[in-house]
Amino acid sequence: MTTEAGLPGTTPAFDAVATAVRADLPILRPDGGPPLVYLDSAATSLTPEPVIDAITGYYRDVGASVHRGKHMLSDIASTRFEQVRAQVATEVGGGTRQVAFVPNTTAALNTVAAGLPLDRGDLVLAPLDVHHSNLLPWRARATVRMIPLTPEATPDLGAYAELLRLRPKVVAVSACSNVTGRFAPAEEMARMAHEAGALFVLDAAQSAPHGRIRLAATGADYAAFSAHKMLGPTGIGILYGRLAELAPSVLGGGTVDWVDLAGHRLRDEPHHLEPGTPHVAGVYGLGATLDYLRGLGWDAVAAHDATLTRLLYEEIARRPYLRPLGGPGHRDRAAIASLRLPPGADVDEVARMLSDSYRVMCRSGKLCAQPMVDGDGDGRPVLRISAYVYTTPEELGIAFAALDEVLTVTGVPLG
Repeated sequence: MTTEAGLPGTTPAFDAVATAVRADLPILRPDGGPPLVYLDSAATSLTPEPVIDAITGYYRDVGASVHRGKHMLSDIASTRFEQVRAQVATEVGGGTRQVAFVPNTTAALNTVAAGLPLDRGDLVLAPLDVHHSNLLPWRARATVRMIPLTPEATPDLGAYAELLRLRPKVVAVSACSNVTGRFAPAEEMARMAHEAGALFVLDAAQSAPHGRIRLAATGADYAAFSAHKMLGPTGIGILYGRLAELAPSVLGGGTVDWVDLAGHRLRDEPHHLEPGTPHVAGVYGLGATLDYLRGLGWDAVAAHDATLTRLLYEEIARRPYLRPLGGPGHRDRAAIASLRLPPGADVDEVARMLSDSYRVMCRSGKLCAQPMVDGDGDGRPVLRISAYVYTTPEELGIAFAALDEVLTVTGVPLG
């Protein structure tokens, strides 16, 4: 169908979301050359001006650290810092003492793995599609067994049930794969883990940006996400969960209430997990990010993503020479697709040509999920296309037309 705005396969509500966000992104404004098409949002999203203003406003008007004395500027910063913590708690469906500020999702997952009393004899289960950040911290401290995937690249619940008979201590899952875009059945997997006596740890870095930020509803004991994948700044992430049960892996300023020559007393959660001077500007930016997304409407963000996902996989289906990891079809996916290119295509060179000749920004590589990408025996890197709230159908069309041309001029057969 064609809508009032002239975009194929969309609705006026869809168009309104993209138009509103694009107006706040200077990098996407016309500059006289070909349009910039940014399709690497699963790595890092673009940042709108209201979020940038909040970050620069902190540096310009406040500048002080938090919880470091009683002067006016520190009090202003501390108040806003804790206000944002309360915002996050509301969004995830938990309490403020369940929310810690960390540098990113990787740091959060490492904090959990290091903070639990694990040893090499303990078992951790993780599906084959987990990000390295939700695999390597567990492998460093315990024994990891991989949960196989179905042909659609979702965790095989039958195999998972059998592995739970081994009584693992932890189950670590990606809520949404950064490779296939498939959403895991997190609530069911959490319930099954708890019935087996295991903790459930959820990497929500890819799910939270797409309107699935209600972490408490998943049943996760611990969950994490990063601001930079959802219009926010880099260097700030969230760890949610049973924080009082985690031992801090880093000690120093900010983590203690009292130190004398005989010992020290830790601060209560979540502060015992927030060492050193925090990224205060990042927290200001995170607060503005949540305000911005709430202004768009979480339901509108999720609906926009669902439409983009359908359009993305329709473009792929028109090209039988492209093979998406996780199979065809857009159901229960985020707007992420990792593509096997035809034999003979140099994936890194294709990505470079898309960027330099067409201003189309995609990701090439093994996506910090090498066991998953290598799982079908191909061994080559993939080309990932990932869209977000500012992406339009025209941009998807531009990207795939450019990909057709690049493969053709490099002599890759498309038949």
